[in-house]
Amino acid sequence: MPHPRLKASQYLILLLVALSAPLGDSCLSRGMSAMPTISPAHPMALLAAVFTPWIAGGIGLLILFFACYLTALSWADLTYVLPTTAFGYVLIALLGRFWLQEHISAMRWAGILLITLGVGFVARGPSLTQNPGDSGELAGEERA
Repeated sequence: MPHPRLKASQYLILLLVALSAPLGDSCLSRGMSAMPTISPAHPMALLAAVFTPWIAGGIGLLILFFACYLTALSWADLTYVLPTTAFGYVLIALLGRFWLQEHISAMRWAGILLITLGVGFVARGPSLTQNPGDSGELAGEERA
């Protein structure tokens, strides 16, 4: 059930948090799989990799994730926002399997299922812990 105090724009931020990190990580993986092995002895190869399209796109998505994550933390508790990122485990598995053609063992699928169930329990709480004396409004909202 949706949290009654969150606005549509806040749900959009949470959706971007949930999607941008796994999509960014998948782009990084796709880009790096086409690169030769990079060693610490050759840092210029790493710098060159940053400018390839898939890796640059992945970095951009991870910057978007970080911006949305910080935005969400400005109006919700870490214990509410962080479980949103756990949905990424499911998305990473699906992207890995069907886009990157990676093999995922039954044990990993079981682990992903357990994570998803755990996140379901955690996410049922309020988005903002109420302290004694709080008016019950989210930070940043106008008070009447």
